[in-house]
Amino acid sequence: MTDQEFLDLAERLLLAVEQDCDRINDETDADLDAQRVGGMVTLVFANRSQIVINQQKPLHEIWLAAKAGGFHYRYDAAQGAWLDTKGAGEFFANLSRYATEQSGLALQFSAR
Repeated sequence: MTDQEFLDLAERLLLAVEQDCDRINDETDADLDAQRVGGMVTLVFANRSQIVINQQKPLHEIWLAAKAGGFHYRYDAAQGAWLDTKGAGEFFANLSRYATEQSGLALQFSAR
């Protein structure tokens, strides 16, 4: 994968996260704030806990930091998904789980 291909895929992922935050706020009482700075999105929940998602361009990875820990994801073209580098699942499924754990509400994130 070229750097530009990575950046395009990573941008789509971050945009999907931001759009999901907007949808979640429209549909629930989650009061979820998505703060975007360059290649990083910080999700801030009503209880002030955070999840940070950022691009790691040199490694072609997306990193996710949550209360549950730090996780690294690489894009798998065959599956069309961002997968945990240690085999712990798909990015959006994991983000949904960690956001649900941190917010106390059933929150769903998905690729567009």
